[in-house]
Formats: sequence, structure tokens, C-alpha cells
Amino acid sequence: MYRYDEYDSAIVNARVEEYREQVERRLSGALDEAHFRPLRLKNGLYLQLHAYMLRVAIPYGTLSGAQLRMLAHIARRYDRDYGHFTTRQNIQYNWIKLEESADLLADLASVEMHAIQTSGNCIRNISSDQYAGAAADELEDPRPWAELLRQWSSFHPEFSYLPRKFKIAVIASDTDRAAMRLHDIGLQLVRRDGETGFKVFVGGGMGRTPIIGPLIRDFLPGRHFLSYCEAILRVYNRHGRRDNIYKARIKILVSELGAEEFTAQVEAEHAALLPLNIDPPASEIERIKSYFPLPPLGDGGEVPAVNDPAFDRWRARQVAPHKVAGHAIVNISLKPVGGIPGDASSAQMDAVAEIAAAYAHDEIRVTHAQNLVLAHVRNADLYTVFQALAAVGLTDANLDRASDVIACPGLDYCTLANARSIPVAQKIAALLAPQEDDLGELKIKVSGCINGCGHHHAGHIGVLGVDRKGVENYQLLLGGSGAEDASLAKILGPGFNEDGIVAAVGKVTERYQAIRDPGERFLDTYRRVGAEPFKEAVYG
Repeated sequence: MYRYDEYDSAIVNARVEEYREQVERRLSGALDEAHFRPLRLKNGLYLQLHAYMLRVAIPYGTLSGAQLRMLAHIARRYDRDYGHFTTRQNIQYNWIKLEESADLLADLASVEMHAIQTSGNCIRNISSDQYAGAAADELEDPRPWAELLRQWSSFHPEFSYLPRKFKIAVIASDTDRAAMRLHDIGLQLVRRDGETGFKVFVGGGMGRTPIIGPLIRDFLPGRHFLSYCEAILRVYNRHGRRDNIYKARIKILVSELGAEEFTAQVEAEHAALLPLNIDPPASEIERIKSYFPLPPLGDGGEVPAVNDPAFDRWRARQVAPHKVAGHAIVNISLKPVGGIPGDASSAQMDAVAEIAAAYAHDEIRVTHAQNLVLAHVRNADLYTVFQALAAVGLTDANLDRASDVIACPGLDYCTLANARSIPVAQKIAALLAPQEDDLGELKIKVSGCINGCGHHHAGHIGVLGVDRKGVENYQLLLGGSGAEDASLAKILGPGFNEDGIVAAVGKVTERYQAIRDPGERFLDTYRRVGAEPFKEAVYG
């Protein structure tokens, strides 16, 4: 994984001390909340319903064991002994005290971490495939390109105050594990005539106006990677709406201009930028790639022959193929039935860090589905890893199943939320978990407001919490996907109260089981038969 150079360290350490002085001024009364608010948001500190929340950046979802142990320490020392992993591959802490927040950031800086650009109208954490560098189906590891974007976008003076927040994802396979087309910029590594380049998608996003990003360039040579991204951002910064927060995202600009006209403006901007030679030399991307070598994997051995049905079930559900024979990718579920999706205790984080150090080359990944991954595990070590995870309650075998529900914090924490999402996710998981062997792949996603942090529009089944005359109300959506077959879920009909939405989800899955073709997943059944059979089941 990438290691900070002297520039990274100097920037982060200076920011911590600058922020410490700002906090002291706020606590003394020398700085009022109106002037302090933009300063704390620049450092990822939000004021939520009950306390301050801090969002920590985890670039492209990659952590070392030391970093995860630090996140565990922060959970114990500064929070209530847990952290919440998010759909942006970050982690959030919900109970931070303002007077301790500078010390917290200093602790993060000691392990090359920070909370910069996790908030505000700037380029946010660059996301990627959690299987990067290990996936059997990728062209190459996409993370060096994501790291190049991180360095380019950190404190970029022209893009520090965009019309709205901006999100970028980079993948390297035809299988999209990062919801790439639902980002402001989605980049897929491809090769043409022996040259590495990218498919470029622009203008995707969820929230109030969900849009699947259109392809604006089918091959961008890698040597023009940064200048083309710069051209996209410059067109957006120039024309993006600043008079209406609901129309400020780049997806609205692309939609209003049309993809063809937007592309023409980007191409013209790019042509003007090329003579300035802002793209780094090939040696720079090679330098960054040197930080992401495939670990020395050696002989991975064979999976132990053990008489343990729980292990067999876990291995069948949670273990994915690795590009190197004898090795495996291990998915760690943070979705126990009855638990809060994405939460991990400090003890669990410490345990995963220890397991990663012993059996996974000291590396952990965070997924956009709020789970964790050990990307490089020997087959011979799988049972030992399973036992170690079981000791801390992390062997739920539900990856991409009905109880693997994505959910935002909702009205339990968030000031923007209209409804609670956590209890809805818990009740749906409890209802469907006994059936999930039969239900197969079923991605359920719950958001507590229209901002869509729970990715409800990308769910096979989505739930959106809204405020209906002061009462929490939940809309049911069907047919979404954030994968390579990207589609947007559509509202089925009138909304429900909390128990009603759970019952409605149950009726939808019952109808699916009754009408599916053999081997057909829920999403394919919905696409084949349409909404009407499900509407009839739910509303009669």
C-alpha cells in the first residue's frame, strides 16, 4: 500500500496543528459556530443530532494492520467503542467530543491517516474495487491510478470549492464491485492495441435525481489520465449550478447539456490543457505502482479437510477466487442479524488487524457495501482465519444475501435524515435471514432520506425513508443495481410505516419465490416480469 512521502506528512501534520488552534478559539468563544463550521467541516467533523461525528478517509478502501488498530484505539478512546464503515469505504465515529477532536486527528496522523476532504464541496475519498490487486478478472491493480488521483486532488486550489461534493471511482474489470457508474466520474481500466487507458463515465449519482453516468469516452490513454479529469472538473466548475443545491451536482449539468455537448466541451478543454503538460511522466505512475506489488504469496496449499458445516457454508459464501492459485479473497461480514450494518467494535477491529498481520500480508480492505475484505489469504490458512473470525463474531455467511443489508445511519444520528433506517434494516434482515439460502443473491439497501447514502436506488430492493406530514414513511423501490448491469430502482407504490415496509418486503420476496424461473435471481425475475406482479402482491 502507499506510504506517505515528506509532502503528505508535512501537509497532514500542519493541518492538525492549524485545526487544534481553531478548536481552542472555538472553545474559548473567540470563534463563533458560524465561522467555525466551515473550518471543522474541512476536517471531516460534522455536528449531528446528538454529538459530533468524524468521518475518516480510507483512500480506495485500503488499510494496514497498524491503521486498523489505530481505528480501534480511536473507537475506545474517543467514541463508544465502535466505528461505522460507510458506503464510501470510509469510517465514521458518531460520539466525538469537540475538545478531544484535535488529539484524535493527531493520533490518525501518526499512522498516515486523516479526515481531510471527507466533507464539503470538494473531491471526496477516491473509491475502488475491494478486490483490487487480487481479483482474477482485473487487467491490473487500479489502486495506483486512484492514488494518483488522491495526490492530484488533495488541496487542488481550483477544485477546493466546487458547486457540490464530487466522487470518483476507479475499477479494472468488467465486473463492477464499486458502483462505478453511479459516481460523478467513473473510470474503468481497459487496454487497446497494447496501451493502458480508461473508459470514462461522467454524471452518475444517486440522491434526489438518480442517474446512471453515460460513457463520454470509450478510450482515454493513460498518459492523459489527469489532464482529462482536470478538463472534466474545469467544465463542471465553470458551468455547474451554484444557485440551487438540488441542481448543483455534475449529473444535472451533463443531463441538461446532454452527454454529447458536455463531451464536446470537455474535449475542447482537454485540448487546451495538453500544451501545459500537466500530466505526470510515465515514471511517476510507475513509482506509485511500486507501492502496490503483489505480496510474495508462495505456495498457498490446500483448503483443510475439516468436518465443520459452518466453515463449509462460510467458505461457499464469503470466499472469492484469487488471481494466484492456492490463495483466496476472504469477505468479512459486518452484517450480523440484529446488528447495525457496517458497525465494528474496537475488539473486532483489533482482531481483524491481528488476523491480517498473521495470514493476509497485513492488509485489509473496506467495501462500499460496508464489509471488510482480506485480499490475500492462503487456502491452507482459511480454516484458521475462520476460527479467529468466529471468536469475535465475524463469520456471518451472508455476502450479497438478504441479510447483508446496506443502511445509512438515518435519523438515529443524521441531521439530514427524515426517517430511521437502522431498525428497518435490522427487521428486514431478521425476517429474511431464515430464507436467504432459497432467495439467493438479493441486495437490499435502506436510506433514511433522499440524499441516498444507503444507495436505495441501486438496490434490487430499495427502501427510502421520507417525512410524510411529520410522520416517518417508507417507500419501496424495486429493480436497481450498482453492478455492471447498472439500473435504477423504481418506486412500487404508496409508502408504509416501519412495520408495514418490512411486511411489504416480505410479500415481494414471497411473490418472487412463486414466479421465478429455475436459477433466476430476484433482479432478473423483476426485469422479466416487471412491477405488476409485485405491486399486486403488496397492495392487492
